Amino acid sequence: MLTDTRKSPYSKVHSLPHSAVKWTKGIWAETQRVCADAMVPQLKHMFDSKEISHVIENFKICAGDAQGEHDGTVFGDGDFYKWMEAAIYTAQKDDNQKLFQEIDGYIDLISRAQQPDGYLSTKQIIGEMSANGVTRMGDINDFEVYNFGHLFTTACLHYRITDQDNLLKVAIKAADYVYTMYQEAAKTGEVQTAVCPSHYMGLIELYRTVGDKKYLELAKLAISLRDSVKNGTDDNQDRISLKSHEKIVGHAVRSNYLYSGVADLYAETGDEEYKEMLHRVWDSLLKHKIYITGGCGALYNGVSPYGNFFVDQKVHQAYGYEYQLPNITAYNETCANIGLVMWAYRMFNMEQKAIYFDIIEKTMLNVNLAAVSLDGKRYFYENMLRRAKKLEYEMVWSLERTEYITSYCCPPNLARILAQSSEYAYSVSEKELYLGMYGSNEARIQIESGGDFVISQETEYPNQGLIKLNITKVHRDSEVTINVRVPGWVEQGYILDPSGKKYSLTKKDAGTYFPVLLSTLQGAKIEIFFDMPVRLTISHAMVEENSNQVAVEKGPLVYCLESVDADTDTLDHLIISPFSEFKEVSQQIAGRDILAIETQMFERSCEDYDQEALYQTYHYQGMNKTNVRLIPYYAWDNRGFGEMKVWLPLAYKNH
Repeated sequence: MLTDTRKSPYSKVHSLPHSAVKWTKGIWAETQRVCADAMVPQLKHMFDSKEISHVIENFKICAGDAQGEHDGTVFGDGDFYKWMEAAIYTAQKDDNQKLFQEIDGYIDLISRAQQPDGYLSTKQIIGEMSANGVTRMGDINDFEVYNFGHLFTTACLHYRITDQDNLLKVAIKAADYVYTMYQEAAKTGEVQTAVCPSHYMGLIELYRTVGDKKYLELAKLAISLRDSVKNGTDDNQDRISLKSHEKIVGHAVRSNYLYSGVADLYAETGDEEYKEMLHRVWDSLLKHKIYITGGCGALYNGVSPYGNFFVDQKVHQAYGYEYQLPNITAYNETCANIGLVMWAYRMFNMEQKAIYFDIIEKTMLNVNLAAVSLDGKRYFYENMLRRAKKLEYEMVWSLERTEYITSYCCPPNLARILAQSSEYAYSVSEKELYLGMYGSNEARIQIESGGDFVISQETEYPNQGLIKLNITKVHRDSEVTINVRVPGWVEQGYILDPSGKKYSLTKKDAGTYFPVLLSTLQGAKIEIFFDMPVRLTISHAMVEENSNQVAVEKGPLVYCLESVDADTDTLDHLIISPFSEFKEVSQQIAGRDILAIETQMFERSCEDYDQEALYQTYHYQGMNKTNVRLIPYYAWDNRGFGEMKVWLPLAYKNH
């Protein structure tokens, strides 16, 4: 399971068992297959390679199987644990015993690398072995606790899927080390904020898995100690006390991981002050700081807009001020977007509002899928919304996807969430079933109050809005409510219940759950239709870069324009009309079927236009119509380097 909240007193729903849901066709089935066939083996090669990542080599040195110095990133251990999650899930889905055996080999290596006191972070262990001056917990940017957190999460997943406790024993031993460390920090008052705090989620998941309240108390202590940090910063979200947070700030991965962990803590403790704080920062994100694709964390580097005027606080990979959403320099680190999905899912466990799965679906289908090429072999670290023909400055990361990123945290993180994507399809409560992400699938549903059945979805979603639910193999019949998520973009549609009664959907139903009560399960069928026209979306007037521009959307998908699909010198000359007519066409990109949209745009021209001039007199010469094709944002950058735009200038009238 993504997270096991079945016994969490303040979580009202939980996901299905890991083997209960299977994508059967469509975009998610294709994605899961690409993950298994391309992403998991390629990432394995990267981690195994001494020359590329040095990650497995570091573990070997710690275990005494090799000699040498630590190399690669300080967070490589945690990134490898993320890959293990993807591999464990994939092995289970495909019944891949060879992969399970390889995973067991890695677990043996990790257990031998672990120190007798439970400590496990390769850079520091090698530092102690070679006496090179590297010490434990000397620098928060060494990501030791981050590494621990991903170990905890992976060990819990491995235990649930395999019933083997070899990795769980390693995690428990490491958690006991962390327990001693935090107890000492509480006594001395010497507290540091662990960056990218994956351990909050990891510790609570460990508590849920083994039932030892020590780990829940440890998570509670670790989170509360943030308020004791001296000279905290907005970058680490510790400048002010946690329960005082009003706005989402700072490093986006750290922020989203933090609030995911706090949401997990609320599910166990019911602390209302934490819940209220979570709502405030969530609203701050959705109202002011999220991209149309679901991307988040707009800034490469900057200064916090909320700190002391006389003491600048640097932020990076960060949320900026309200409406600061640049397109060319959009950072949107892949790990931050994955963290948003984890946070939204935990918010949904707290309260069953459709907005949370709207965000999960939008983020997964757009920016998360865009972070990996269609063949599963190349990755984006950051996710821009516009790529120019040329830039007068260098960006931190490549403008094209690459096989190996120096900061290799994103690819394995992406692999694990895509491998686990089917768990976002359904959630169950004691008496009800909630529909999450839509897609063709088959699932075994067991409702505590009595229902035990198989449900299948037949749909072309997200390309089309017709969804058919069929209930079969009823092992235990009972009355069940199926809550149909009506996405926030829906303006019209219908739901046809098993009795033949048709409920019309309008804009007032958008962004809600529509309950369908089934008095009996045997042979029940529900037909859902969301009208899915192409629509033009505008942003808030304060988003300066999108002034007088629109984005093209269809259903949950954001579309973009690439230069390969437009006969023009530059996309900067193209303007779209609000009266544009759109035609849907099937297209193949990198061997995958893509639903593209054809339309006409205006190409403006002006006399003696100088593309290099910062300012110049505009001599308008008129506009010509030109045919263009737009593709889903997730499919861009699969046909070579070129321009790309999500936001397109709007022409209200053509003379």
